[in-house]
This record gives sequence, C-alpha cells and structure tokens, in this order.
Amino acid sequence: MSNISLLSFMVLLTSTSRATTAFISSLSTHHPSRHHTNRLIMSFQQPDTQYPYTPPAWASPLTNVPKKRLKLAHLPTPIQLIGSNRSTRQQKNSSTILSRLKELNIKLYIKRDDATGGVELGGNKLRKLEFLLAAALETGCDSVVTIGGEQSNHCRATAAAARMVGLSPNLILRTRRADKIHEKTDELGFEGNILFDRMMGSTIYTCTPGEYGRVGSNKLVQHVCDYIATKDGGKPYAIPVGGSNGVGSWGYINAVDELMNQMESMKQDNTSSDFNLDHVVFATGSGGTAAGISLGLSMAYGSLGPSAADTSCPKLHAVGVCDNPAYFYDTMALIANEMGASLDKTTDQFIREAVTVHNGKGRGYALSTEDELDFILQFSLETGIALDPVYSGKALYHFVKHVVENDVESYRNKHVLFWHTGGALGIYEKGNDLLHKFSEVSPVKRVDVYGSNGVKEITD
Repeated sequence: MSNISLLSFMVLLTSTSRATTAFISSLSTHHPSRHHTNRLIMSFQQPDTQYPYTPPAWASPLTNVPKKRLKLAHLPTPIQLIGSNRSTRQQKNSSTILSRLKELNIKLYIKRDDATGGVELGGNKLRKLEFLLAAALETGCDSVVTIGGEQSNHCRATAAAARMVGLSPNLILRTRRADKIHEKTDELGFEGNILFDRMMGSTIYTCTPGEYGRVGSNKLVQHVCDYIATKDGGKPYAIPVGGSNGVGSWGYINAVDELMNQMESMKQDNTSSDFNLDHVVFATGSGGTAAGISLGLSMAYGSLGPSAADTSCPKLHAVGVCDNPAYFYDTMALIANEMGASLDKTTDQFIREAVTVHNGKGRGYALSTEDELDFILQFSLETGIALDPVYSGKALYHFVKHVVENDVESYRNKHVLFWHTGGALGIYEKGNDLLHKFSEVSPVKRVDVYGSNGVKEITD
C-alpha cells in the first residue's frame, strides 16, 4: 500500500463509514416513510433474519419470485442533483465537466448506491446479496463461494455480508499473479478490496485470466464448491460472478421500485414538481444490475398505462466495462428467462428494445486510460463524489465524453440520472497513476509554527 499508511487508510475508511451512516440517517428525517410504505428506512436491523418477499405489483410478468430476502442495505439510497452554483464558482476559470453539462443545460442526478452500506458492504452488490444470501440460508448452507477480479467489489461485499449472517466466505480471485502467489514469489497483499477480503477471514483461491476464460466462471465456482463439500463435508452455496443471476437481479427490481417512489416524492415537492427523467445510465460488468434496472423500469413505466401523464420510459444506457454489447444483451436475456419473464415478445427482443448497451471498456476490464483517471479526479474535485476506475468512473466518462458528445442535440436540455454502483476502494490500486496530478490539485505545505523573528509562516 505505497504512499498511504495502513493506519491512515483505516482512519479514512472509519470516518467515511460514519459520514455515510449520518447522511442516510439525516435523509430519513427529511423524507418520512409515511409517504412510501415500500421504503425500508431502518435504524435497527437483524442481518440474518429472513423476511417474506412481496414484489412490486408491476413486476407480475416475472414469475420466479424469491420467497425470502434479507435486510442488509441502508435504503433508500439518496438521489443528488449535481451542478450547484458553488461547484461552478470553484471551477469558473477552467473548462470542466460541470461547465460542459451546464452549457448543454443537462441536469445530472446521481443515484447513490455507493451508499448502500458501510465501506465493507457499500455498492450495488449488496442489493443482490439480500436475495442470494437469503437463498443460501433457506437451503441450509454453511458457506458461500463466489468469483471475481483481483479487486472485486462483489467478492468484498460477499465476504462481509456472509460473515454478518454466519456463513464462511470462499473467494476465487482472477489475477495475472496467480502462479507467482502460489510459488511464494509474490504476495496477494492487502490493498483496496483485498484488505477487506482478508479481514473477513475469506479463504482465497486464485486463477489466471486465461484459466478463467477457458474454463468459465460458473465451472470454477462449482469446482471449488465440490472441493469444499468433499474435503470438509461442508454445504457451500454457489454465487455467480457479480451476483448476477435470476435470484440476485431481484435486488434491482426492488431498487427500481425505490426509485419510482423517490421520483413521485420529488414531483410532489414544490421545488421539484417538474422532475422527470429522460435518460438513465449505469455501468455493467456481469449483467445482473443492468437486467434488473432494464426490466424494472420498462415494466414500472408500462404499468402506468396510456392514460397516465408522462408515462414514457427514460432511455436506458448500459455502459459495458468489459466484453462487448452482444454479450450483455445475451446475458440480460438469460437472466430475464431465469426470473421467469412472461412477455408478449421474446426476452432477447424485449431487452434489445429496452436498453442500449455501449462499449465503454476502453483498454479493458480494470485497465484505465489517462483520460479516464483524469475524469475521475476532476469529477471528485467538482462534486466531492468518488467514482471507481473499474465501473462507475469508466461508465460515466464514456457516457459524458463519447455518447453525449457524439450526439449533442439528443441530450441537450435533458434530465440524466447516473446510477452510481460504488467501488471506490478500487481507486487505491490506481494511486501511483494519479501521483503526478496530486502536486497540482492537492499541494502539501509546511506550517512554520514559530517562524523567523517570531513571524509565523507557511512554506511550500
């Protein structure tokens, strides 16, 4: 963990978690639950308690409904309007992200799913884990096995959530260093998400990207499940990459219902009576969040009926951070089938009509360009919001810098909601790549407390 001491790192994470909890608490004060019976504003939780699940009425075309769910997340997550006058004044002498949005009269809203939990849990994966871990408990499992990249947000959240409900976490991490780690010529270390994987006592298995590609993630998970069952007599529950399947994606059916309630509340608010969304944007890496949002919003808006005012569904944009658009269309259709989608057209046709998938992977999964990192840093300077380099940062960069700029008139004067899926711990791995920028944006100065001749000075 170069340039950042472990102690400082932990202090930062603790303060961040406290700030997030305080923010969510204040949010519930300003938005009383009496307006939204579906909101789960909870000051007390029992993580390992299974609750009966009733889906939103508009989700009736999905027939494979989970029986139970857990309540792990801090919900509802807030929606923030980005682009205040304060931010504009702070950056008034430079060309910025917000100044360009203001020039096009684009209102940017952020749905803060990075605030679903504390640092160890936060992000979009927790919504899926509420359903996946409920299924694990319901079937009498004593552990979980899942898979992801070396800095997987999903694996970190799974490890923490599993411990909260009394299950042992087993993680398969894809890394180019797998052989060197096995041969003891390199260490897995404790940077970013891996620190939390290890703090939760995860048993970590490694594979190379080549092995992952040749064998496939599902077979690797099943292989480790078989190993645990044979070696220890355990009963592991298999969770796919990203928690993306017909069980986990119900987390984002719930999330859409939450968003619809929030939008209704904002319309009732005198200061936001004209609130409506023209575009909804989100990152996709394994397809589960994208499937839930795409199915959910399409069905929720369709349920309003042709007589309701303003019933047109926002245009949905999934920005792929790996693979290609065809892969994500196929994956989302597969997940829709697993959820028991009963539609008036094929699931593949429904998905392709519901959402546009953009290729935003850049150099590849978890690989950043200098422009992407510059965007992430600039966005944090202007908004105080940290984007991660693997998902949210890559996705918002591609949408703002490529999708919008390639078709400016389609986005001028529009309301855009970006669904922030969390993952800021991944930025620690990019610290060295950002060092050359820090001296400019974050100078360090020495306070000369005593000064020469008693004059107190500050020196560069």
